[in-house]
Amino acid sequence: MKLEKISNNVLYAICAVSVLVFILFFTVGYNNYDEKGNVAPSLTGVLLFLQYALGVITFILMIWSLVKSLQNSGGGDEKTTKGIPGSKIILCTSIITLLSFVIGYVFNLGEESFTTSSGVTTSGGMVTVVDAFIWSIYILFFVAVVAVVVSATGVMTKTASKK
Repeated sequence: MKLEKISNNVLYAICAVSVLVFILFFTVGYNNYDEKGNVAPSLTGVLLFLQYALGVITFILMIWSLVKSLQNSGGGDEKTTKGIPGSKIILCTSIITLLSFVIGYVFNLGEESFTTSSGVTTSGGMVTVVDAFIWSIYILFFVAVVAVVVSATGVMTKTASKK
């Protein structure tokens, strides 16, 4: 149970930091305008850094979790969730997350560099990374919605109880 409590606390902390950063993004310096009249929020860098950091941390923890779960499922009885072995859940989740990053990256290869109205240039590689994160968010959101719908219908519980 201790690991679950740590996980919950980390989730709450990440949500709190994200909400705080978004509130600051939209309230502090959001109405700054550049010489061409475009909105140039002053905390864009902080928001981007948070997104990059969370993406990298998620990827590292996914790999660590996958390795740890494969080491722990070396034999014997394994814990099941609604009749599905825990190692299968972790393996499928890790594969879907990794595939979402890869698909997002491949779809956006060859992006051109981007220059903002203030003259800041972002390399094509960083534009590709940002687009890959956006696509992975879309993919993971879709998978989460499908998982919630499947879980709500009870299909997995019914098929597991038949065995």
